[in-house]
Amino acid sequence: MHCGFVALIGAPNAGKSTLLNKMAGAKLSIVSPKAQTTRMRILGIVMRQQTQILLMDTPGIFKPKRKLDEAMVAAAWTGAVDADITLLLIDANLGLTDENRDIINHLKENSRRIWLVFNKIDKINPQKLLPLTQEITSILSIEKSFMVSAKTGSGVDDLLDALAESLPKSPWLYPEDDLTNLPDRLLAAELVREQIFMQTHEEVPYSVTAETESFKERPDGSVRIDVTIYVLRANHKAIIIGEKGQKIRMIGERARKELNHLLDRSCHLFLIVKERKGWDGESARLKAIGLED
Repeated sequence: MHCGFVALIGAPNAGKSTLLNKMAGAKLSIVSPKAQTTRMRILGIVMRQQTQILLMDTPGIFKPKRKLDEAMVAAAWTGAVDADITLLLIDANLGLTDENRDIINHLKENSRRIWLVFNKIDKINPQKLLPLTQEITSILSIEKSFMVSAKTGSGVDDLLDALAESLPKSPWLYPEDDLTNLPDRLLAAELVREQIFMQTHEEVPYSVTAETESFKERPDGSVRIDVTIYVLRANHKAIIIGEKGQKIRMIGERARKELNHLLDRSCHLFLIVKERKGWDGESARLKAIGLED
């Protein structure tokens, strides 16, 4: 038996959540085209041969501007420090950006076993990555390098096999049929937030949080879920609700379909939107979305 933690570290939109979902074979971490979608560490549990691979999706690392940002970046770096192996994920199309350079310099000082993973190779000639690999390895000690496409799955099996062979001998920490340690009520809130990212304008998602206020089993086996959406400004509330409530209905319907599939039962989802100025600086709100103050 082998078991160990593997942290996915990288800049926003490097594809960490997409890679986690592909490796786990299930949608555990929400995904959108917009940067900074992931706000907390999410654990994906993957069984490979006799190895339990504990994958930690982390928020993208960027320069924080507010308390929420600071908590997100701190969660990412804590994941890297705690991991047996850190996967440095880099968007192959973007190469060595300033954000990636900052991450590499930080990893040089603080981490142990680091594997380099180039993502989105389906959009680039792999030969162009050789000089980039050489530049990174001249700065940072890299144990292994991989080229993958989290979207298509290319190279993902090779990465999983290598992780299974490289993690330490240890008893499994979770039942082998578990996929994540994420509570269902937190998963519900995250799926609502994902739909807000997908359905609203650029400035709105970053001013929004979602919290599950109630998660009640019903006699027929279904579940009633009540989620409150907090926004910073009144105009954001109006955007999320939409004309005659059309937008909030769409958000609820799509989130409910995802929940039905993931929880494998009928879900009755009820949403309410509230304006709450300064929620992104409140310790209670940060804790509710899985972050430390």
